Amino acid sequence: MVNNFSRSTSFNRRALNVESPRFLSIPSPRALHVLSPKPLGFASPRVHHRLAWVSHLFPVLLLIGALISFIIVLGGGYMYVIPSLSQAFLGYDVLKFNDSSNVCDFFYGSWVIDDGYPLYNASECPFAEQGFNCLGNGREDKDYLKWRWKPKNCDIPRFNVHNVLEMLRDKRIVFVGDSMSRTQWESLICLLMTGVEDKKSVYEVNGNKITKRIRFLGVRFSSFNFTVEFFRSVFLVQHGWMPRHAPKRVRSTLKLDKLDDISNEWINADVLIFNTGQWWVPGKLFETGCYFQVENSIKLGMPIPAAFRMALGTWASWVENMIDPNRTVVFFRTFEPSHWSEKSRRFCNVTQNPLSETEGRDQSIFSETIFEVIKNMTVPITVLHVTSMSAFRRDAHVGRWSDNPSIPDCSHWCLPGVPDVWNEIFLSYLLADYELPVVNGE
Repeated sequence: MVNNFSRSTSFNRRALNVESPRFLSIPSPRALHVLSPKPLGFASPRVHHRLAWVSHLFPVLLLIGALISFIIVLGGGYMYVIPSLSQAFLGYDVLKFNDSSNVCDFFYGSWVIDDGYPLYNASECPFAEQGFNCLGNGREDKDYLKWRWKPKNCDIPRFNVHNVLEMLRDKRIVFVGDSMSRTQWESLICLLMTGVEDKKSVYEVNGNKITKRIRFLGVRFSSFNFTVEFFRSVFLVQHGWMPRHAPKRVRSTLKLDKLDDISNEWINADVLIFNTGQWWVPGKLFETGCYFQVENSIKLGMPIPAAFRMALGTWASWVENMIDPNRTVVFFRTFEPSHWSEKSRRFCNVTQNPLSETEGRDQSIFSETIFEVIKNMTVPITVLHVTSMSAFRRDAHVGRWSDNPSIPDCSHWCLPGVPDVWNEIFLSYLLADYELPVVNGE
């Protein structure tokens, strides 16, 4: 597209600089008289022919003049929109869902080596779980730390921590989802801490340590008066105990028509980032005795994709009714592929470099369902479509470099790593495509 723009500009430039045809000077009567000793009424046939040719040429000349004027006006209008086009080419006019005017898709591209990475040291960030600090847990190769995501037609703006900290001043950022959401939450905090001089001014609001099971974690950046919070809600909808008169195999249910009972805590955020998907598998549901429920009816035969679709519909209705789009910017991150060698999850083969092919992991019924639900919503939702870009990164999983090396992990990601890129894209949206609202003059 940049090339097309250059060609168009060159064309306009050539059009504006074209030499005009040489206009014939129409002789005055006196000049004609000098040229010919005969009276005008008795001009020679040669003079009559010249006058006739001039009279035929005159409308053509008028047409050429009008065309040149039109090109000049068109060129002026074209130059008027250059600033906005330039921003788009530089990647600052980023993708919004259902916005056909976008030039750059942040999520279509490839991984490239960049010595500017990683952006932080997990051992120096107190909010990075030890289980995700692969380098600190003995991983020797460091190649997985050096990859940057490069969109095909643009660049993700370089992370500028000071700009981001100022943008988030006085705001409340809330992540809602499973452990992948918690990893992204930890990543964002570690990224932001690189710009904070007094590290002690950043703390967990309840003094809690980062654990897998706690339902709420909130880190406050007191120097900038904002919090980055995480709410553990792996399904987004309510998980309840076995209802009365349920079959023996039913030990608990997912209430597909009711959002999680902690959802009221999410409402007054300035930014909301949702995700779900990793727990929507038979091993986390049916094999543990968890089935689906709608109102008072247990749906023993409902397949997981249908239940996921209904749960997202419940989430969408909640957003439509409870979220004020003038205050809150809403994101939904798509499914993050794992890289187990078998569906049974027996083998976790972490490679040294990214894959050259996605091996089909760029497709997900969960991601497709997210798009289907969101496209029918009236509240604007920005989809962080990380499925395809993450599918290449077999090298970036925790593997055996966790706090429990006896249990390999090809689902979660090392920090620093892939979640940092998710956050770079997320922050690019906030910086370039959104102006965070100011509420009640605060």
